Amino acid sequence: MKKLEALKKPFLFTLCMLPVAVVGGWFTAEYSLANLDEDLLEQALAQGGSRELLLISSLISIIIYVVICSFFGYIVAEKLGLIKPLRFTKKETLTALLWGAAAGLVLCADAFTFAKWIPELKDYYAAAGSFDTVTWISAVLYGGIIEEVMMRLFFMSLTALIIRKLFCRKAETVPEKVLIIANIIAAALFAAGHLPSTANMFGSLTPMLVFRCFLLNGSFGLVFGWLYRKYGLQYAMAAHMITHIVSKTIWLIVL
Repeated sequence: MKKLEALKKPFLFTLCMLPVAVVGGWFTAEYSLANLDEDLLEQALAQGGSRELLLISSLISIIIYVVICSFFGYIVAEKLGLIKPLRFTKKETLTALLWGAAAGLVLCADAFTFAKWIPELKDYYAAAGSFDTVTWISAVLYGGIIEEVMMRLFFMSLTALIIRKLFCRKAETVPEKVLIIANIIAAALFAAGHLPSTANMFGSLTPMLVFRCFLLNGSFGLVFGWLYRKYGLQYAMAAHMITHIVSKTIWLIVL
């Protein structure tokens, strides 16, 4: 009975994440197909059979990832003391919003810095001056919530647990250095995880595109990971969502 009771919270958390996985996953699948290079899209359609089947296949994959990462991530995070009360307090919320807004400003500067040196990126921003529901929902729900469940709740927590077991087994509590190292590793993987979508969007990866991907996404990952371990997952999610909202709002106005 005690074991079943211990699984109640991760199960309920996973159930709460399911609607986000379905909605965010669908719009993310739509976004991915819309931004896929023409040659790659033809190959995908040849293998998948139809656009609808590709969307459904992608959606199912995302749902499976979210279920696994939500359930087991919660269990691991709880063992490490990383599960904080799921509520928003004034000070922590303001901190998360400010960090998210700052990251959004840095991200929107991409259109005026790296875009000058990367022709493909310049063309992308040239077509980004209008409101696109699919892009916005995908960025806010998938980027802001699902990615945090995968990268912070699951991967960062699992990495911290492994490091603790290997090097700090005798420590009564998780040393801060363990969480910092886990955050750095998770941020690096978070950045690397954006390379396939970058390659799909631009057809190939150039050294400049790789550098940009690691610089921006890696830095953001460190911020979100810090918020997660210090205040709780909900604050990392809030900051991540605000990052996309601020950057896309500025692009909508300026570009």
